[in-house]
Amino acid sequence: MLENCQRYHMVLGLSALTILTILVLIIESRYAADGPRRREQQFLIENNSTCWRHEPYTVVQECHPCSEFDIVSRSLGVCIHTHYKELLRCKSGEIVTKSCDRVALIEQRNFIKFESACFVLGVLSYLVGYARDRVLSRRTYMKIERQLNRVQ
Repeated sequence: MLENCQRYHMVLGLSALTILTILVLIIESRYAADGPRRREQQFLIENNSTCWRHEPYTVVQECHPCSEFDIVSRSLGVCIHTHYKELLRCKSGEIVTKSCDRVALIEQRNFIKFESACFVLGVLSYLVGYARDRVLSRRTYMKIERQLNRVQ
């Protein structure tokens, strides 16, 4: 079926799919950026300060997974909802444990791994298709050459 498509149509279709993919990624990233802020208000803060909401703070420990003990025993209330926690130090000196979503860096790393795997698979598919085309072309040339040699 692809043999019947003109190159112009294939490039046009591929461009349309690329543009659509980029639009979906932009829209998804905008909604994903709004999501954690909305969910953050739903988290229970058990025996924990909210100084990070109204004071400047520094991050002592980046967002990381809670231990299995904290999740199962529910000893740390911020680990119940997302299973991730972050340690902050407010300007007043108070250290606060805050619930957070999955680490953006991990998500970005997974996305880059996925894109790399897709790229490698695409390159391998192209090489296999190119090699197959060369083999078929060579067979066709040999067949034509044999037919021309019979005629003479």
